[in-house]
Amino acid sequence: MRDKVRVRVPATAANLGPGFDCLGMALELWNEVEVERGEGLSFSIEGEGKDIIARSTRNLVFRGVEAVFNRTGTQVPGLRLSSLNRIPLARGLGSSAAAVVGGVVAGNLLLGEPLSPGELLVLGTALEGHPDNVAPALLGGCQIVARDGDRVVSVPVPLPPGLLLALFIPDFPMPTRKARALLSPQVPREDAVFNISRASLLVRALTTGELEHLALGTQDRLHQPARRALFPAMERLFQAAREAGAYGVCLSGAGSAILALTDGQDKAEEIGRALEGAAGKEGLGGKALVTRPSLQGAHWVTPEQVLPGTGLTPGIRR
Repeated sequence: MRDKVRVRVPATAANLGPGFDCLGMALELWNEVEVERGEGLSFSIEGEGKDIIARSTRNLVFRGVEAVFNRTGTQVPGLRLSSLNRIPLARGLGSSAAAVVGGVVAGNLLLGEPLSPGELLVLGTALEGHPDNVAPALLGGCQIVARDGDRVVSVPVPLPPGLLLALFIPDFPMPTRKARALLSPQVPREDAVFNISRASLLVRALTTGELEHLALGTQDRLHQPARRALFPAMERLFQAAREAGAYGVCLSGAGSAILALTDGQDKAEEIGRALEGAAGKEGLGGKALVTRPSLQGAHWVTPEQVLPGTGLTPGIRR
């Protein structure tokens, strides 16, 4: 039993083009949550979403903590919850999954870790609804996920060393519910086969490091074409990233963030500039960020791992 814990949770990019609802990757972009036993229920929220995130029992970090206590038959105590959010909301970077996973991991640590990672994955998925975000946020790396009744099966995809990610994060949100409402409940067999082949090629390219296959391996017909209705300039930004040297490019999750896969810091920065330039020509604001996959998922942070006075952990750039 512990009285206070601090947890770091990575952003995630789900779908990765053709891997709709079944592929996700953790990114080196981190939220931090701190949960402490106390009197009543109080919240301190800094960073992204600080003016709109719920400060009540609807808060996703709280709901994650509560789910663990309920699952173990333990009364939920008074709690003080603090969040430092660097993951933008409603941009397809897994902000909701990060909050839920931060809560379930913190709750489990407070109780002395009675639940296994597999049990936390099921709990987090039940709360958040998207195992392709929850699994990499919890476990790190790139994860293939499959639901089997009440079970959630997650297996890692090996990633090549040196893989870098150029993100473009537009100023406008694309809420997942709105983006998903555009999708047809049925797809032609031709499109299903198209995506199966591309997803298989994507996993092969990541596993072997044959990055030249990512051009085909990030193509999609199941969700991105419909989502152009919310993001008409999407394909033009994709093309700008490819022309600047990206091996593959896709929406991150439901968007609006765009994810380009590459290697080499100079090339990644050039892709970021190309995305910003193409967005500017379309009258879109936003910012580029170069990061990499995180092989580490949510984890407990000790006080000495936090830079004094900043709330930041070493090696993470704002």
